[in-house]
Amino acid sequence: MTRNRATKIVATLGPASSAQAVIDALHRAGADLFRLNFSHGSYEDHAARLRLIREIETQNGCSIGVLLDLQGPKLRISTFETGRAELATGASFVFDQDPTPGDSRRVCLPHPEIFAAAGIGDILLVNDGLLRFKVTGVSLTRIVTEVVVGGIISDRKGVNVPSVALPLPALTAKDRADLEFGLAQGVDWVALSFVQRPEDLHEARALIGKRAKLIAKVEKPSAVDRIEEIIDAADAVMVARGDLGVELPPEYIPAIQKRIVRLCREAGKPVIVATQMLESMVASASPTRAEASDVATAVYDGADAVMLSAESASGKYPVEAVSMMNRILEHTEADPSYRQLMHAVAPLDRADTTDAIGAAIRTITGVMPVSATVTYTTSGATALRVARERPVSPILSLTPDKAVARQLALSWGISSLEIDGAHTAEDMVSKASATAQAHGFTQASKPILVAAGMPFGTPGSTNLLRVVWPSAQ
Repeated sequence: MTRNRATKIVATLGPASSAQAVIDALHRAGADLFRLNFSHGSYEDHAARLRLIREIETQNGCSIGVLLDLQGPKLRISTFETGRAELATGASFVFDQDPTPGDSRRVCLPHPEIFAAAGIGDILLVNDGLLRFKVTGVSLTRIVTEVVVGGIISDRKGVNVPSVALPLPALTAKDRADLEFGLAQGVDWVALSFVQRPEDLHEARALIGKRAKLIAKVEKPSAVDRIEEIIDAADAVMVARGDLGVELPPEYIPAIQKRIVRLCREAGKPVIVATQMLESMVASASPTRAEASDVATAVYDGADAVMLSAESASGKYPVEAVSMMNRILEHTEADPSYRQLMHAVAPLDRADTTDAIGAAIRTITGVMPVSATVTYTTSGATALRVARERPVSPILSLTPDKAVARQLALSWGISSLEIDGAHTAEDMVSKASATAQAHGFTQASKPILVAAGMPFGTPGSTNLLRVVWPSAQ
């Protein structure tokens, strides 16, 4: 199923989008990859949704990616005697390790790592930053704070410590169990939550091996501080602006988002912009104008994908949200200034044949009309390096590996299909031409470009570029 745009849509599945008819409608409306959020739902729920995705994939003859999003080490306070308490600004409040239900003076915080790392003057945020506390005293079992911003505090609200890199495990026991379950089900991508350092990704990759690709979710200031190393260690990056916006001032987020998108484009790795993109569509049939502009900004920056969370998982208008996102992407990419703005910061090329061919494709498609660029790839590397250049033509990636085809569903401009490998250059040209024509990628009087590596089946050996005119197809 071809799209009239290059930027991809990631849609989260949940209670509002579990039926086959709804998932199929989401895909037809524009969803290229589906996210299974393991912070919610049972194994049975996720397995059923994944089976439906694969059935829809087979029916439509396309490649649909599936993303497993791990919960990560979520920090929460414990409970209160009455379920909640009201805290006055300026009052003293204590976080301790006493399991007794809390009140307006104290509450249990069952995370020893916070007590070990926090210092006087540090800030604790509760309930997505709605309540703010300044540490005035600390021991291994007790943190005394001043309430900087008060209000209602209630059971099991989340806690953030933005100024401290906490000694948290990259993967909790729940994450490890969820990971093994998801890999056994055949997910294509795994997103690691609350990444703080590149070593977190090394630990996850050791467990995943080659069974899936790994996404680093950037939602901690400590991850921003080491972002180049994290990008190098990951296969893709998600700018998770929800928690990141809690731990950093809101005015910091736009510049961080642009920087991460630029660095990922330079590295040739997919980058997703996520969280609150069309948030009002959880309850409304249309977004705000500011939300539409937010989505368009990610497109102008050249992000590979934008993501819907609650909008498609639990909102009232899941299909409408995907359809609206699709229309925003199409209209933005049709803007004459789109390519000028996206190419304002051009990625640096490496001194190798793969990037030389990618640069050549960008130049050719900018000089003359081209129906499509067809890439042969066993690992996905050729398609990714071509997509990194953001050529004018659509990219049709042909691979003998179904998992690779599904993984490439996340990447800018790529439509990927599983196909038997070619054995000679002429066989490659013939199959490329026939497949492009069969799937609507060819146009009269316009050539296709064919990129591959010789010898065939050798990852990272892209060294061949052919211009194939209709008479030769």
